[in-house]
Amino acid sequence: MSFRLGLTGSIGMGKSTTAKLFEEAGCAVWDADAAVHRMYGKGGKAIAPISKVLPDAIKDGAVSRDRLKDLIGKDPSVLKTLEKIVHPLVAEDRAEFSRTAVADILVFDVPLLFETGGDNTMDAVACVSVSPETQKERVLQRGTMTEAQFEQIRAKQMPNKEKCAQSDYVIVTDTLDHARAQVEAIVQTITEQIENA
Repeated sequence: MSFRLGLTGSIGMGKSTTAKLFEEAGCAVWDADAAVHRMYGKGGKAIAPISKVLPDAIKDGAVSRDRLKDLIGKDPSVLKTLEKIVHPLVAEDRAEFSRTAVADILVFDVPLLFETGGDNTMDAVACVSVSPETQKERVLQRGTMTEAQFEQIRAKQMPNKEKCAQSDYVIVTDTLDHARAQVEAIVQTITEQIENA
């Protein structure tokens, strides 16, 4: 029986980088965003059900994120429709990973882990964190969104302080070396727990 570790954190906190560090440390990592990306791609599991209810979201046999953004912008209820299709598919993908992954520690990289109640299915939760200033700087440096869009996303997410308070581990991602040292310490702690169970 593998140990299930939830990995979460708000936008720009360094979650993707931290997930890679867990992988380097020998954990199997499941990435919720990557799962959705696969489902939206050509031949993905979400294409058929989405094309039935939101045909305008499909372009060249794949789900167009830009078109989805436009549709949701015009009608916020589109998001609920989309979630009803995508969430069960994501849950299925996660269950498949759980069944087939071979590692003592399975890491579930889920941005909205607390918001969706996913923390209840984990043995422990690790949250990535940096100062609000660093968070904002990182996101705006990507050049993929405006400051207003960033603030909009941040407003929808559970406040970082709350996420950290509800987590078993907090990983400060101010530098790569610091993050790596914390990840290795967590893996060590969990490995000892598994061995002593």
